[in-house]
Amino acid sequence: MDVIVLGPGCSKCRTTIEMIERVAKETGIDVAITKIQNPDEIRRLGVHATPAVMIAGQIVHSAGLPSHQAVLGWLQAKPMEFLNRATRYLFFTGKGGVGKTSLSTAAALSLADAGKRVLLVSTDAASNLDEMLGIELRNTPTPVPGAPGLSVLNIDPGTAAETYRQRVLAQMDATASEQDRSTVREQLSGACTTEIASFDEFASLLSDSNDSFDHIVFDTAPTGHTLRLLSLPKAWSGFLEGNDRGASCLGPHSGLKMQEARFKAALEALSDPAQTTVVLVTRPDKGAIAEAARTAEELHELGLHHQRLVINGVFHASGHGDAVACAIEALGQQALQEMPDLLRQLPQDRVPLRAFDTVGLSALRALLGTGPAPTLAAALANEAPALQLQGLAALADELAAAGHGLIMVMGKGGVGKTTVAAALALGLVQRGKSVHLSTTDPAAHLAGTLDGAVPGLRVDRIDPKLETQRYIDKIMAAKFPGLSTQEQALLLEDLRSPCTEEVAVFHAFSRIVSEGRSAYVVLDTAPTGHSLLLMDATGAYHRQMTRAFEGQTHTRIVTPLMRLQDVAYTKIILVTLPEATPVSQAGALQDDLRRASIEPYAWVLNKSVLAAGTHDPLLAARLAGERKQMERMEGGMAKRIFVLPWMIRPPIGHIELAKLVMD
Repeated sequence: MDVIVLGPGCSKCRTTIEMIERVAKETGIDVAITKIQNPDEIRRLGVHATPAVMIAGQIVHSAGLPSHQAVLGWLQAKPMEFLNRATRYLFFTGKGGVGKTSLSTAAALSLADAGKRVLLVSTDAASNLDEMLGIELRNTPTPVPGAPGLSVLNIDPGTAAETYRQRVLAQMDATASEQDRSTVREQLSGACTTEIASFDEFASLLSDSNDSFDHIVFDTAPTGHTLRLLSLPKAWSGFLEGNDRGASCLGPHSGLKMQEARFKAALEALSDPAQTTVVLVTRPDKGAIAEAARTAEELHELGLHHQRLVINGVFHASGHGDAVACAIEALGQQALQEMPDLLRQLPQDRVPLRAFDTVGLSALRALLGTGPAPTLAAALANEAPALQLQGLAALADELAAAGHGLIMVMGKGGVGKTTVAAALALGLVQRGKSVHLSTTDPAAHLAGTLDGAVPGLRVDRIDPKLETQRYIDKIMAAKFPGLSTQEQALLLEDLRSPCTEEVAVFHAFSRIVSEGRSAYVVLDTAPTGHSLLLMDATGAYHRQMTRAFEGQTHTRIVTPLMRLQDVAYTKIILVTLPEATPVSQAGALQDDLRRASIEPYAWVLNKSVLAAGTHDPLLAARLAGERKQMERMEGGMAKRIFVLPWMIRPPIGHIELAKLVMD
């Protein structure tokens, strides 16, 4: 490999050359290093800060000393193997925060740069593709400026649901009364309609036989929601088979039966390894790897066998004198060494941790090593951190003063909601409170996070399957005895609908919310997109109840939405990471909540490397970006901010978690 080092021959230039030679020797890669010291030639090549490094005609580094990991990335840079023989459909899935959006977008951009026609699709209700690509997302393919051949589409649940409602209403007979139409609108106002409408958009892409695009790349919501999405083709195909009546919860004239062929085509496409590849994205993190292994197994059960593994953010410390950097590397290497056999057997790609946020086309190209890295203001990292933020113990003190209530921990997937929720619950127990800790996340990790029982703390989860059966049993006990044989058959058929699960989960959520009247409830919510759908169901139920009791002054109703809007009853805690995308998404979530008259109580800034302290060149380069995000938050985004430093010892188990909230 030919490597060019540009600079005046200073000590930093010599150190850069020595580092490249050392890493090349460690990895067994042959390199030929050429030095360019002529200032005019350096300027002609577009270099404005030295030492700089050029490989294959591209500037991969400029200004300051490169890290060991950066050099390793240059020397090992190659396209992800599956992109060489990419199937038409590529699904990126994994635990929240592992980099699905960055990698799926970078992969789509790489395919487009290779001359392919590519459609990048987001199925995440809380997508940040707009910020990453600098364009407004729409529910129709939108070309990406600066990336010929690449278009992006966002399956927006609200827009999809409204389109679906209009299509159903248009199918109604012309003689239908306004009351009939009003009844159908009401039937189509729930969460199940939103789900089937979004799924309908998703299925249409999989069953599309036209050749508008060579590849369709799906950037999916975090694992739990994605598994639900990928299971729907099989669930709806089974529900519709032999059922000529459709599903009443989707309207009497929904025409769902007409979609049966589309759903079957979607299922066939997903199951065909020649058409579909599922890319499991993880980080060198024990929890993320464990979830990837569970996901791989569940995908096999769904018939999706063509899987690959991408490990994102692999880090190597530049030296041995930085405790934080060495701990990050050691934890990552340990997690990779203990990887389950199921994942080891998968074809694997590794992406190094980058010193920059993946916002903009140049950064996305640099993520996979197909373009030069963005210029970084590394000098800012040497400034003393101006942190005046309190820790979780102070937040636990404030929450304990209320005496009872609901504490909802919300945020983007992977920001550490479960850790923060568990720590706050333990903090309340420390302060003499009895606490019910639960979760709405389909991929719940509470039990593993706590790793043991704690007196005064009750832990459970809203299990979709259990809640669905409980809901079905309740409905059948109430209605079944008084129905005719035909009516009983219709009821059983309706309860087989995949929509029943969404309704059952909402009922369980409502039950837990009401417990805050006399005790503490800490709720670890699903990642943002899924939580917003749950909020939609809460709003729909509120509107339905207020209409039902309108004018009845003697009846006082209190809906779950009203409890969430009560700042004395509910405390919303938004968790984020000190990075551009998580902070922007926390701000967007706050805006969504405020539109529903729900005011967040506080923000928690998790995994702050700046607060932990480090001098590693790669991590230090990231600190300037972290400080910028802190300034955004302190500039008016958050009313209260509490910080949780990056921990050398991971806060796993109730003993370590309890330390986070001790006075």
